[in-house]
Amino acid sequence: MTIISPHSANPLVDGRQSDRAMMVRRGVQRLFSDLRLSMVPELALASGRRADLVALGGNGEIWIVEIKSSVEDFRSDHKWPEYRQHCDRLFFATHGGVPADLFPKECGLIIADEWSGHMLREAPEHRLAAATRKAMLLRFAKAAADRLLLAELAAG
Repeated sequence: MTIISPHSANPLVDGRQSDRAMMVRRGVQRLFSDLRLSMVPELALASGRRADLVALGGNGEIWIVEIKSSVEDFRSDHKWPEYRQHCDRLFFATHGGVPADLFPKECGLIIADEWSGHMLREAPEHRLAAATRKAMLLRFAKAAADRLLLAELAAG
């Protein structure tokens, strides 16, 4: 399912995310933009999972960010370890109202609000195999191009 809907006020938001999750996402996106990373939110992965935010560095490094808007959101989610198969670095992102010590130490951690994000902990690197990297790069590029086209069509 695409996240683009030409019928909504904002064709880049699909309505599945809470306002708090969207706030965290905007802060992470601003942080990553400052770091000169390109991003695609809500990217479907080959495993059938959907990553909250996938970022691509100039060196081809792929980061995945799993956004958690509450303690309950984190505790009810057991799928996040699967994201490691699709990225070089895995991060959690949340807001200041969620305790930082809740999140596993083997992942990076970003605290964000709607204006910015701060990387509390770097994510350890787990380099992707070349074939997996190529598949992810193609998935990223296709999703970005398709969404750009739909956004342009929605804009008239």
